[in-house]
Amino acid sequence: MMSHKTLLQSHHDRRLVSTLLSSQKSKANRTNNRTNKELFLLPFAFLVSTAFPVEALQVQVAPTNPQLGDTLSVVIQTDSPSSQSPTVSFKQKTYRAFSLGQNRFRVLLPTTPLDKPGTLQIRVAGDGEVKNLSLPLRKRNFPVQRITLPPGKAGQSATQFELDRVAAFKKLVTPQKFWNGPFLKPNRGRITSIYGVRRYYNGKFANDYYHRGVDYAGGYGSPVTAPASGRVALVGRVAQGFRVHGNVIGVDHGQGVTSIFMHLSRIDVKEGDFVKAGQVIGAIGSTGASTGPHLHWGLYVNSLSVDPVPWRTQGVE
Repeated sequence: MMSHKTLLQSHHDRRLVSTLLSSQKSKANRTNNRTNKELFLLPFAFLVSTAFPVEALQVQVAPTNPQLGDTLSVVIQTDSPSSQSPTVSFKQKTYRAFSLGQNRFRVLLPTTPLDKPGTLQIRVAGDGEVKNLSLPLRKRNFPVQRITLPPGKAGQSATQFELDRVAAFKKLVTPQKFWNGPFLKPNRGRITSIYGVRRYYNGKFANDYYHRGVDYAGGYGSPVTAPASGRVALVGRVAQGFRVHGNVIGVDHGQGVTSIFMHLSRIDVKEGDFVKAGQVIGAIGSTGASTGPHLHWGLYVNSLSVDPVPWRTQGVE
């Protein structure tokens, strides 16, 4: 039979065990509650972390290190389809972007030898958002030529009709894009004058002038071909008053890109014709303000003359 002291000790041990068990259970409950709270909060934390706004407007500019005369390609990716195309502001002008599909848009921006090297500012607006970009424009040294025009052509000026027709052609901005891939050479002759050359005519410096194209010294009558697909939007002849351009063809490649072919001896197309890359459109001559048989090919982007070489060697899509 247990003594009174033994009974008390046994009762004390049971209470101690009960207290320990209760403490462990309480601790387990607190741990479970904390774990449940954390599990409950995890989806909420995920929702909060993903609720921060993502930039709706993504912009890429190529080339990233342009030089004078380069064409800048500004590609814009929007977050959602929009009834309005993004716009790009550049050198105090605003350009509308053309759709490339899948919420992507593109604007082509011209630079010329008359621009100042330094930092270019480009403003892109779309999807209710505005992005301001800065891009360095590198200097480029252009050669200087001294041209002597023969009697009868020295100081020859363009007619107003000629100037108006050519200016209207260069301003064309057709929504469709007709070209595909790099441009082709319009003639197989050697290049005698590159883009951007500054000139003296009969000893007089032509202020604010630069050679707005590339000259090819093909033989008289050699074929002139379209460097890219497009629609013939200009045909002019000496008999109509094209005293400087001579017999001339203008091809609209779409989206503000145009080509002009000057001093031709023969024209094989008419306005409204659609021509393909490599198609013969005329022949080399020496009409207009020309010192001898050659082709002048000028490439224009949004009415300004740009260097055609990158369009041939790299292409602009």
